[in-house]
Amino acid sequence: MNMTRRQAIAFGASAAIVLGLPLSAHAALIDEAIAAFTGGAETSEGGVDLTAPEIAENGNTVPIAVSADGAISITILAAGNPNAEVITFNFGPLAGSRSASTRIRLAQTQDLIAIAKMEDGSFKMTSQTVKVTIGGCGG
Repeated sequence: MNMTRRQAIAFGASAAIVLGLPLSAHAALIDEAIAAFTGGAETSEGGVDLTAPEIAENGNTVPIAVSADGAISITILAAGNPNAEVITFNFGPLAGSRSASTRIRLAQTQDLIAIAKMEDGSFKMTSQTVKVTIGGCGG
């Protein structure tokens, strides 16, 4: 891979920023992402099924699946990624199944958080820790 000097400086600077952020900064980013999705509403535990491997040997392709009966929208957040918001699935009224699966990138061992907005306007949440042995977001 050929990298220009400008790309190397940008890569190094962004890595230094991410590594320099304390855990409280990552927690604040997650809290902001949750508040942005829920509009500040309270979330309750349960009601969302999140399936992810306990150990991901490669953070570049981590398979996940999420489902929640009665959900109109489900978002996935990765607490340790530089950008916490991974993906949001929206379901219409004619959706036969309120489930989705995909592959995501994870930078390091971290918690995945799934939040579902239900048809009645409430929010349900669940989380799962995924141990990553080889980082996928520049690691």
